Amino acid sequence: MEPPQQRAEGAGPFTTRLTWQRPEGDTVVWESRPARRRGTLAVRSPGETAARTTTADAEALARLRRLNTIASVAFVIGGALFALGAAVAQFGWGDTAESAAIYFAGGLFFNTGGYVSLLQVLNGPRHTPEGGGRLVTGGWKWWGYEPMRLDWLSTFVLFVGTLVFGVNLLDSFLQGLSAQQTNRLVWAPDVIGCLLFLLSGHLAFVEICHRPWPCLRSRSLGWWVVAVNQFGSVLFMVSALTAFTRPATGSLVSAGVANWGTLCGALCFSLGGILQAFERP
Repeated sequence: MEPPQQRAEGAGPFTTRLTWQRPEGDTVVWESRPARRRGTLAVRSPGETAARTTTADAEALARLRRLNTIASVAFVIGGALFALGAAVAQFGWGDTAESAAIYFAGGLFFNTGGYVSLLQVLNGPRHTPEGGGRLVTGGWKWWGYEPMRLDWLSTFVLFVGTLVFGVNLLDSFLQGLSAQQTNRLVWAPDVIGCLLFLLSGHLAFVEICHRPWPCLRSRSLGWWVVAVNQFGSVLFMVSALTAFTRPATGSLVSAGVANWGTLCGALCFSLGGILQAFERP
């Protein structure tokens, strides 16, 4: 028999935290991010002031560790390559083609990090209130469609954003483009990719904060991962907006701001990847 659910929290149709009681009286709290990233539930027995954690099985935890390691390494390397590409462009260490090649290599790592982040959601342990409140892990999935899960939606938007950036990076190899063609083929996908990154970060904040707007949770490592990455997304957007090519002159709004925005934003994603490495079971 399913235990009585005490409280469901989240935003709109999305549930990001559930609280219920086991028949023996224990209070169980499932939160979306800790469950899928660390494989944990919080449990408090009657009379206890502090909650203890219970984890998924060893096989599930090993799966989470592998996925988390791959995703974090991919974002660290991808961010470092993006920063290097921006430095090459800003300081004149190479020509446009060399900078574009470095960006493209970084984009492949971002694609990997985005896809593996989605795999973390699809293959993470799920809560089972009807089983007394525990985490179970299903069979391996390479793909899934779960738009009513906020964590799936956030990581899916992130992955699509990395693919859109790939279009921007491929088009940047084209030569002899007019200002209008550059804005349509290179600049527009860049801006769309940045918007998707910002949306993904906002949804991640909603998942952590259990409400439609961001919160401050400085003691939460997951919050810091999301906050650092979101700041990087803001810098990417600043970079994209200042990379618009003026049709009248054929020059960028501000090449310096565009390069520095990309460089600093990319370093944020590298830092976020490092922090993510510690957000493991």
